Amino acid sequence: MRISDILRVRAEDLWVKDLNHPFVVELYSGTLPLEKFKYYLLQDYNYLVGMVKALSILAAKAPNLDLARVALELAYGTVTGELENYKKLLSMVGLSLSEAEKVEPNPINVAYMNFLTATAYQEGFYEGLASVLPCMWTYMDIAEAHKDKLERNTVEVYKNWASTYLSEPYKNLVSVLREALDASGKSPESLWPFFKLALKYEILFWEYSYKMEKWPL
Repeated sequence: MRISDILRVRAEDLWVKDLNHPFVVELYSGTLPLEKFKYYLLQDYNYLVGMVKALSILAAKAPNLDLARVALELAYGTVTGELENYKKLLSMVGLSLSEAEKVEPNPINVAYMNFLTATAYQEGFYEGLASVLPCMWTYMDIAEAHKDKLERNTVEVYKNWASTYLSEPYKNLVSVLREALDASGKSPESLWPFFKLALKYEILFWEYSYKMEKWPL
């Protein structure tokens, strides 16, 4: 089995929780309250900026030019795909980019971004890729698992958001990331702690968005 497949199988319980979180199910069904989606958009915009920075650090640490290009392609894909689409999504729900930039990241968002940055700085290139993979891969899997719900979804902004993760360019980015990790020669055991923790953060990110959590202080 490929390294990424081994990690995926090992993460089955967490993966199922992520794919079936109420936030995700309601979003694809079109029943998620819009205020929760607005909260999520503002938080996720800030998270994606953090991911781009982490990928840029990894590009500088890449063991060769081809792998540096992989990290840069992932960063560029995030900027031109997800982040670019967010400008449109924010406008569709009556928000602006300046509002997103001023939002205070919630505790899980801060922890997640710090985890990605610390891993990129302190660990190896492939450990950094393993920490980024769950986010990109689960979003693709979520879209595939719930795409049938979109046919009955009447909320245009939700359908627009989901379209990014059903697109071929996005699927190609996930494939590029998996292939780089699979060719690393690293043991799944060495990558598992980073993959697992990132996946836990993914689930908690949905949870905080669903509850619209704020700092208690």
